Amino acid sequence: MAINVAEITNILKGEIAGFDQKVQVSDIGTVIEVGDGIARIYGLSNAMAGELLEFQNGTMGQVFNLEDESIGAVIFGSYLDIKEGDTVKSTGRLLEVAVGDAVIGRVVNPLGQPLDGLGPIASSETRKMDIVAPGIAERKPVTEPMLTGIKAIDSMIPIGRGQRELIIGDRKTGKTAIAIDTIINQKGRGVKCFYVAVGSKESTVAGIVEVLRQAGAMEYTTVVVATAADPAPLQYIAPYAGTRDGRVLYVEGRAHARRLRRSFEAGRGVSSALAAAASAAGS
Repeated sequence: MAINVAEITNILKGEIAGFDQKVQVSDIGTVIEVGDGIARIYGLSNAMAGELLEFQNGTMGQVFNLEDESIGAVIFGSYLDIKEGDTVKSTGRLLEVAVGDAVIGRVVNPLGQPLDGLGPIASSETRKMDIVAPGIAERKPVTEPMLTGIKAIDSMIPIGRGQRELIIGDRKTGKTAIAIDTIINQKGRGVKCFYVAVGSKESTVAGIVEVLRQAGAMEYTTVVVATAADPAPLQYIAPYAGTRDGRVLYVEGRAHARRLRRSFEAGRGVSSALAAAASAAGS
C-alpha cells in the first residue's frame, strides 16, 4: 500500500493547528489528621475561610480554621472514608448550593444533592449559602397574611408573610403537623415552600414527603434533609440551605433552629419561617 506523504503532512498540520493546550492549576493539600467530622490539612496555603474543599474520595468539606502551618476543615460526609495522607483539592468557591426552579418538587441534602432517586438536578444556578442578611430598613414590611389553614391560629395568632414564628412544645404534641398543614394550605397561592428536617429519622421524613405528595404539595415544595444519621456539619448547614432559592426569590435574613420551614412569595422578596423546637417534657 502506497503511503501518501502529502496527505499525512496535511493531517499533522491540521492537528497541530487545532491543538489547544489548557493549563489547569489546582491547590492541593494533604490530610494530616482526621476524626469526629473534622480534618486538619497541610498544604492549602491559599485557602479562603469558608472555602469549599474536595477530598480524594469525592467527599466535600469546608474550611473553618486558618492556621500558620495547616487548616481545619469540617467534612460533609463520612469521615471514616478519609484517612491520613489523602489529597484535598481547593475549589476556589465558597460554600454554595444549587437554586432555582429545578429544585422545586425535589428531596435534597443540604449540599443540593438529590435524595429522591429522580436523577440529577438540572440547575446551573447556585447561591452562596452563608451571606450577610439585609438590614431592617431594607426589608419589606409585613402587609399580607400567610394563612395556615388552621382556624384557631389564623384567627387568634395570625402569621404575616415575612414574619418568623416559633412553634415550641413537648415531643409528640403536633408541631410538625402545624407546619405540614401550613404547607398544604399554600396550594394555589403562589408560595414556594421549603421543609427542612434536621436530626429526624429517615422513616419520619419519608412519611412527611409522602403526605405532601398525596396532597399535591410537592409541586411547590422542596424538602431539605439532614437526618440523625448524617454528620453534624451537614445538620449544621441544613437550615442555611433551606433559605437559598435564587432565580426570583430574595432572602431576607436567616433563622437557625432544629427544624426550619420557609415559605417564599415568588417575585415579591418576602419569606416567612416557622421554626419548630421541642422542649423538655413538662418544662
